Amino acid sequence: MFDNLVQFFKGLSANEDEACLFSDGDYRVAAAALLVHLVSVDGVVEEAEQKALRTLLKDRYALSDDETKALIALARERDNEAVDLYNFTSVLKRNLDEDGRAQIIEMMWELVLADGHIHEFEDNLVWRVAELLGVSRRDRIRLRQSVQAQQDDQ
Repeated sequence: MFDNLVQFFKGLSANEDEACLFSDGDYRVAAAALLVHLVSVDGVVEEAEQKALRTLLKDRYALSDDETKALIALARERDNEAVDLYNFTSVLKRNLDEDGRAQIIEMMWELVLADGHIHEFEDNLVWRVAELLGVSRRDRIRLRQSVQAQQDDQ
């Protein structure tokens, strides 16, 4: 019983540490939550997608391994609490300019293509997020083609 209590308090302090690193209004949490949602939208979370998620967030936001883990944990929590995408996209619209919002869509395509194929649910989610962020259809398609070309070159 004592061990359970210790674990409980350790869990509370871990959540507080995550909250200190990333505030609720932090656009990185909103972006990560969308990416976490994207990874699981097709019902299958592959290791390649999980690895791509960690690498993408770590590289784009210059995070340490521990910071990346904390961001993903917080993003999963926020995604589980969310009833729609608007909360995340509204944070991104408030905090990012047009190029920044396009970079979110580019990140989404990188994650979608990490496992080598595009599931229709993934494609639909990128479309919906692009619409909510005000990224045009033309830019969404251009970003997809650009990411595909980069992956083909690798």
